[in-house]
Amino acid sequence: MNMEVTIKDLIYLYCVTNSLPHHLHTKDFGIGVYFIYHKGLYAVVSKVTESEFNEENLKNNLTNLEWIKTKVGIHERIIEEVMRDICVVPFKFATLFNNEDNLKAMFEEHAEELKTKLKHLEGKEEWGVKIYCDIEKLKENLIQEDEALLKISKEISASSPGKAFFSKKKKEELLNIAVNKKINEYGQYSFDRLREQSLKTRINKLLPKEVTERENDMILNSAFLVYKDKISDFISVVDILKAQYKGRGLFFDCTGPWPPYNFVTTGD
Repeated sequence: MNMEVTIKDLIYLYCVTNSLPHHLHTKDFGIGVYFIYHKGLYAVVSKVTESEFNEENLKNNLTNLEWIKTKVGIHERIIEEVMRDICVVPFKFATLFNNEDNLKAMFEEHAEELKTKLKHLEGKEEWGVKIYCDIEKLKENLIQEDEALLKISKEISASSPGKAFFSKKKKEELLNIAVNKKINEYGQYSFDRLREQSLKTRINKLLPKEVTERENDMILNSAFLVYKDKISDFISVVDILKAQYKGRGLFFDCTGPWPPYNFVTTGD
């Protein structure tokens, strides 16, 4: 007897909005993106197979970096396309439902909460600012400016070799302390200036060089919820900070708008 195994489809949720998206060209993504309307909300979804996304297979696929890169890229691009002209509540990667009824049941439970979030996000955008520091450049500046470091440098020049050795060790300790102090000072000042232009803020974990693929150390990883009509003011402050700290080894990476993950909690 031949027994065919039926591969079941799952419902993959990207985001929720309260308006029908008009600018989403679903064929651009090579998958069948469509909308489910319920309780006054639109869910932006597609069908995916259990062979990729059931619990066991998803766990295996998450060890494949190329698979993750491709799928997460599609996930982000679909959300970004939808949010071009309407407000969205984004859901985390691989938010899945067994069928449309399960998704509608989620709407039944959380519709009012989602509507409140959409109302809160209306007319606003999430922007990210990361600051990187060239530590050696910063050290060069501090050696020229810090009074304690200038004093100990003079002592080293005038000391015997033996005494100079210990003075150099002391200088290195003072320099490291000064570097950490300045990094905290510059990062806090920059964050405070940008916070003045924002409705809400968030500081995220610093990312290592293996993730950022940059030569310099990340000293601030922050997100800002900004009114759309204030974006130009926000970017102007970033530009001012860039100019202010350029000679001190700081580099600013300002990006956006992003799906407002930092200012909603969904799919948990």
